[in-house]
Formats: sequence, C-alpha cells, structure tokens
Amino acid sequence: MSTIAFIGLGIMGSPMSVHLAKAGHQVVGYNLTPDRTGPLVEAGGTAADSIAKAVHDADIVAIMVPDSPDVQDVLAGEGGVFDNARRDALIIDFSSIRPDVTATLAADASSRGFRILDAPVSGGQAGAENATLSIMVGGSEDDFATAKPILDVVGKTVVHVGPSGSGQTVKAANQLIVAGNIQVLAEAIAFLEAYGVDLAASVEVLGGGLAGSAVLNQKAQKMLDRSFEPGFRIDLHHKDLGIVTSAAREAGVVIPMGAVLAQLMASARANGDGGLDHSALYRGVARLSGKDN
Repeated sequence: MSTIAFIGLGIMGSPMSVHLAKAGHQVVGYNLTPDRTGPLVEAGGTAADSIAKAVHDADIVAIMVPDSPDVQDVLAGEGGVFDNARRDALIIDFSSIRPDVTATLAADASSRGFRILDAPVSGGQAGAENATLSIMVGGSEDDFATAKPILDVVGKTVVHVGPSGSGQTVKAANQLIVAGNIQVLAEAIAFLEAYGVDLAASVEVLGGGLAGSAVLNQKAQKMLDRSFEPGFRIDLHHKDLGIVTSAAREAGVVIPMGAVLAQLMASARANGDGGLDHSALYRGVARLSGKDN
C-alpha cells in the first residue's frame, strides 16, 4: 500500500481518489475548493489544506486538474509539488494537457530528482466512478511498472504508449475521435427526429451494427432526453481540440475534420453551452437547423 497525495478532486479526481482509498492506500486529498474533499474523507482518506501538506509524505503524487497552466502551477508554482514533495516521489499526471508542456515539466521533474508519468484518461465521469477508465501512459517503462498497480485500481485498460508526452499525444487523438463521433451522432439524432421514426428502436438497431460505439451507448439517450449534465464539459473538450489542432499543425498533419469540430465546439461555448456535457453538441445541430433545442 502506498501513501498517495491526490490533487484535484473534481468530477473525475474525486471518484478516482475514493477508489484508491477503498483499495487500502493512504490517500491525502487537496482541492482548490475544500468542499470537494468530502467523498474522499468518507472513504477513509484525509483532506489537506495545501499542496505542501498533501505531498509531504507521499510516495505517489496524483494530479487531475483541468489544463496546462493548472498543472504547471501545481507542480512548479510557489508552494507546489516540486518545492515540497520527497525527491523520490513518483508523479502521475492524469490531466489532459499539451504534450509540449508535459515534456518540459518532465525534464524539470527529472532534474529535481522526481519520476513522472503523463497518464491522461478516457471514459468520462462514468469511467471514473466505475473504475473502467482507459489510461494512456507516457514515461519510462520502469516508472510505468511501479505505477501499474495504482493505475489498475482506477482503470480497466492501462497501456504504456511511449516516453514522456506520448500519453498526452494519444489522448489528443482520442479527443479528436470522440468529438467526431459525438457530432455525427448528434446529426443522426436530429435527422431521425425530423422523420418521426421510433427513436428508441432506431438507437437500438444502430447500436447493433457498424454504427455502434461507446459514444452511441453513452450519449444517444442524453441527446434524446435533452439531459446534458456533465459528464465531460464542452469547455474541456474545446481545450482538448485546441491541443490536437495545434499539435497537428506543428507536425505538418492536415486534419480538416478536426478543424471543423474545433469550430463547432467553439460555437457551442459561444452560445453558452460550455458548462454542459459534450453531448450538448446536439444543441448546435438544432440551432443550425432552425429548431428548438
């Protein structure tokens, strides 16, 4: 059993920290807003009122925060992990951030005596709550082997995909695929509704054929019910599409569908949908079709 500092107890981080505590690890949680520590404490973990206190005795430092600047602040900011954690601690960054930022932070961590993995996840809130996340891990093979028992507690598909930054690169590709699937599902639902067919039966038969997907299984009913509580917020998917379009440009890769998806996600935010689940891309299709959401 390990002593784990878990920084970032939001929609994803909270259930992940709870699974680790229930598995017998000593988990100390920190969140910028302290009211999010309740579930971890109920599961047997403890709450800290600063990053410094959370990481002081930790073997493992886990991070799950929204964006690149947040990870930079948690690790390298005043009072952050680099200034307060043990020099042999293993840092696992579950956040989804820019691959270049990950590479820079990994070099900084190594120069200070830390080990670090980028381990972004896919599966959304349901995956976090059910411990069925897909986790794509970048870093050294030795550090991955050390972290594997921890990762197996919160994930179902855990794969080492290469050196530092590789996890973030694979996650960017994941977010491109997911956004495309959600957008075309939204268009299909709007199309079916316009023709007045039996929607439940339609979704069932589509799910049994080549059109079937995890996105259809998890998001179709949300669109039919107009129930867009996050889940995974459009704001965050907008951020992720910015990462993949920027990284593709740097690599000289043309992603025309990705560019369109980034614009559609930006439109959703501009229309006030940023705090909704990304299945609310359906609302954008309805707006473009002149329909009520």
